[in-house]
Amino acid sequence: MEQTSSLTNTITETINSIFQTLFDSIDKNVYQILDNLTFIHVDILDDSVFENFFGINLSHGLLLIANSLLIGFVIYYATRFLYSYYMNLQIEAPYQFIFKILILGIIMNNSYLICKHVIYINSLISDAIQSVGSRVLGTQISFSELINQINITTSSTDLQFNIFSFDGLIKSFVSVCLFNLIFSYALRYILLKVFILLTPFAILSYLNQSSSYFFKAWLRIIFSLLLQQSLVAIILFIIFSFNLGANTLFSKLMYIGGMYALIRSNSYMRQLIGGISTDVSANFSTNILKNIS
Repeated sequence: MEQTSSLTNTITETINSIFQTLFDSIDKNVYQILDNLTFIHVDILDDSVFENFFGINLSHGLLLIANSLLIGFVIYYATRFLYSYYMNLQIEAPYQFIFKILILGIIMNNSYLICKHVIYINSLISDAIQSVGSRVLGTQISFSELINQINITTSSTDLQFNIFSFDGLIKSFVSVCLFNLIFSYALRYILLKVFILLTPFAILSYLNQSSSYFFKAWLRIIFSLLLQQSLVAIILFIIFSFNLGANTLFSKLMYIGGMYALIRSNSYMRQLIGGISTDVSANFSTNILKNIS
């Protein structure tokens, strides 16, 4: 009987040691990456390869292709305009088309700078939310501070991690959620760069009524991806507004609710203004926690 009990204790201690090492490694590396992935600033475009591929002038990059398509739109309109005389078709007046193509051509060829300014303004909004939250609550509004608070709240009184305790389950849930957030926000980071590259073509598509739907869809997607970081800042502010240092059951449940809200932030933003999904897996956390338990 004593041998069985000793074997059980050894297995339990080994499991706890493995998961404690894993979670400590996550704490030291993950939260800094999360802050950089989530709160995107204008340095996302400070990449020489990205600039050359986008094309900061008319001689190369995607802008060269977009301007070639712009000439194609002009030829297409001229052909339709001549054809309308023979078929008595109603088409857009020439002065309207010329005015539209001049305005959109200027915007398209300056789209790289426009994207930079939009990202800068968006980062100012999220930074302002974090700054106001820090002044009101007296603590930094970030993932790094959130992890520190969680570690303090879920730390065991005997300084030994136990995954089979309630605090251990909360710590496991939070760590799994962090992995989910990393994958989701990394996907958001990549998609944002992809849709920035599509900016000249999205603006160009607004020239024709039959292709303008592409511009409207692009606009919803890119603003949904950008504004998500402001929603995340608000969620973090709400999480920190609770008395999380009290080390009570309520504060621990608030951590769980807050992490779930952070995971679902993209879904909430899509329901609000539309956009594209960056949810890696809706059941990611649940499935892994089942395997752990």
